[in-house]
Amino acid sequence: MNEEISKLIDLQAIDSEIDGFDQEIYSKEQEITDRQQSIADKEEEMNRCRETMEKLELKHRETKAELEDAQTRIKDRQNKMMQVQTSREHQALLKEIEENKRQIKENEELLLQLMEQIENEENRVKELENLCKGEKKLLAEESDEVAKAIELINARKKKVIAQRESLAPKLRPGTQKRYAMLREKRNGNAVVQTRNGTCQGCFMAIPPQQYNEVLKGDKINYCPTCQRILYYLEEENETADA
Repeated sequence: MNEEISKLIDLQAIDSEIDGFDQEIYSKEQEITDRQQSIADKEEEMNRCRETMEKLELKHRETKAELEDAQTRIKDRQNKMMQVQTSREHQALLKEIEENKRQIKENEELLLQLMEQIENEENRVKELENLCKGEKKLLAEESDEVAKAIELINARKKKVIAQRESLAPKLRPGTQKRYAMLREKRNGNAVVQTRNGTCQGCFMAIPPQQYNEVLKGDKINYCPTCQRILYYLEEENETADA
């Protein structure tokens, strides 16, 4: 096999390993991000609950004031009934008293509903506070664990990067440039194997004449569809059959 192709295969393997380290680090960091988001979501819900409680408590105070006003009006109308002279005035006062009694009943029912809603919100806030407290404790523990894990990953990554820095300069500048461009455009996979006349990057067929050149491995060949660098390695079962 052409020496440049062998170097490209090795470089792709190294870069794929480095990408794997980066993905490991991202996954570890995402665990912390997810935990932080979970805490933030709960804190946001707590704030909404507190805002709802404030509105409910305001409504409770207003309703209680209306109830007390109705009670005061009833006493006032009852006192006036002792002074009225006509049946018409008496009936008008009775009507007002009944109307205020109806309002008191409605307000009492509403106060009970508001108290229940306020209690539910208070309980939810307490529940969320406990959950946040537990999650913050876990976050502190997980942050330490993740920091240590990332440190180990970076140590392994550093060794592989050293291998890359040793190998990459051995490629021709034009090849390095083409390889870097393909890595960027093809999701990190610039060099791919071929099997049964098919590119394993885009899984499209390679023209027979070009595939024969790939089999020989004398020069660099590019997939006519995805432009990736192609190579062929004899499968183990093929070697055994031979």
